[in-house]
Amino acid sequence: MELVDYIPVLIQVLFAVFLAAAILIASQVFGQRAKGNYIKDKAYECGLPMEGNPHPRFGVKFYVVAMLFILFDIEAVFLIPWVLIYREFISLGIPILMPVMFFIAVLVLGLAYEMKKKGLEWER
Repeated sequence: MELVDYIPVLIQVLFAVFLAAAILIASQVFGQRAKGNYIKDKAYECGLPMEGNPHPRFGVKFYVVAMLFILFDIEAVFLIPWVLIYREFISLGIPILMPVMFFIAVLVLGLAYEMKKKGLEWER
């Protein structure tokens, strides 16, 4: 390979560096950090002055429900590939049903535990 073969890569790297620098400079010049801009420094929401704290605090309950959603959403990530290749495992004679049933049983037990502890109720 010759040095001429690397020219497209060099051009792409230089373009990426230039673009990143241009975006950072534009952000500093025109962004929220730009000082002395009366319009940008003024609070605005739907044409009315802002009321209350602009960054409200979320309760711990919100985060617990979000973590539980992610936990049980991962179930689909593991089950969808299993469903798609289930026939291949059966044709090869690989026993796959019992491990998957164990996985689902653990998830059901976890869900039952959360329901018993009332971890999914918003009113609490």
